[in-house]
Amino acid sequence: MRTAPTILHLDMDAFFASAEQAAKPSLRGKAVVVGGLGPRGVVATASYEARVFGVHSAMPMAQARRLAPNAAYLVPRFSLYREVSEQVMGLLGALSPLVEPLSLDEAFVDLEAGAAAWDEASARLAGAKLRADIRAVTGLTGSVGLAASKMLAKIASEQAKPDGLVVIEPGTERALLGPMSVRTLPGVGPATGDHLRRAGITTVDEIAEAGEDELVRLVGKAHGHALYAMALAHDERPVVAERETKSVSVEDTYDVDIHDRMRVGLEVQRLADRCVRRLRDAGLSGRTIVLKVRRYDFSTLTRSETLRGPTDDPGVVREAAARLLEAVDTTGGVRLLGVGVSGLADYTQEDLFAQAQAQAQAQALAEAEAAAGESALPEHPDEQGAEEVAAEQAPPAERRWPAGHDVRHVEYGHGWVQGSGLGRVTVRFETPYSEPGRVRTFRTDDVALELAEPLPLVRGAVCDRRGG
Repeated sequence: MRTAPTILHLDMDAFFASAEQAAKPSLRGKAVVVGGLGPRGVVATASYEARVFGVHSAMPMAQARRLAPNAAYLVPRFSLYREVSEQVMGLLGALSPLVEPLSLDEAFVDLEAGAAAWDEASARLAGAKLRADIRAVTGLTGSVGLAASKMLAKIASEQAKPDGLVVIEPGTERALLGPMSVRTLPGVGPATGDHLRRAGITTVDEIAEAGEDELVRLVGKAHGHALYAMALAHDERPVVAERETKSVSVEDTYDVDIHDRMRVGLEVQRLADRCVRRLRDAGLSGRTIVLKVRRYDFSTLTRSETLRGPTDDPGVVREAAARLLEAVDTTGGVRLLGVGVSGLADYTQEDLFAQAQAQAQAQALAEAEAAAGESALPEHPDEQGAEEVAAEQAPPAERRWPAGHDVRHVEYGHGWVQGSGLGRVTVRFETPYSEPGRVRTFRTDDVALELAEPLPLVRGAVCDRRGG
């Protein structure tokens, strides 16, 4: 293990909720809960003001509403969160070439690899500067932990929350870890924690005292060896800059079980298209198509089909997902559907043939159009074309106004949705840079009101709208 605390762990404080508070002056200092607002929704993030009432992430939203009925409940705005995350990751990348993102709001950094720190003093200085830079660029706060290993750096950042910095000096690790709960160690979840508690082991010191042989007997060989090493503060895992993506998938949970078989099929097709868009955005393709179905009784089925070669063709993925669905009994209703692609590659085996075929088809189509004097619709129209055709063939659907999302009014300017229902939508008109704004109510079909892109949290910040 290193002799200096040059592994940094950053964890943004209540990230989604903090971003919403920064964007909405009227919510600053108040309880904010972000997550799915339907009957089966769960909490993604709760502000520290909401946590006082016992609200926490992964809690059913219905329970959160009972605990904090006066909190603001908002639908996530992932386009905004991705923008802020990219800004933060850019700051981390300036510190070192070895940055290991764990999620949108969490990452490890090897400061030594970037010559950003070499001892305790320089590491502490780098951590303090990073926190100041994050606040200046994003308007948000992050907690920083510094230690000689990844495990200890993460523990330090937990101790630093909220908006703090903690350094664990080499040589003090055993004394620090000893009295902590076994749940502090990576990989010790509720089940393993309960198993150890029944054996009389509740602290890290007691794990070390039990010995390696006893731990292997209790939790198995691989986990037992790892658990004993971590209790002794041994963690040699390096910061890994690039993580191999093993699969790309999307899924939706439905507020009401879907019973209509045709509707289930349409949802699977829609999910397949979303999955392919993610594949293409990542420059990937895959060989194995996976369908996930969670039924009304919470039983979950997965079915897969492996193709001859990797693909990123939406038609191929749609057809494979449809074939997989044929083998699944959805009688009784479906509460969750998912489509994924695994066996990933950064190319498709038929790329060259597909390009030649596409060119030939395009030329033939142009010749046919010129001869007929009218346009032809391709078998699988692109996304924009499909939307235009659907718009012509179907009556306009009622516009949705998700709580917390941005809107713009012709007369009143930028605001956000406080709530909607019964043909009305309530909007608070304010920006990240204004005072708390006024509230007005409109008809949901008011042509002067439209959904808008999020504004930067800090005036003058450059936003990338690719995630929106």
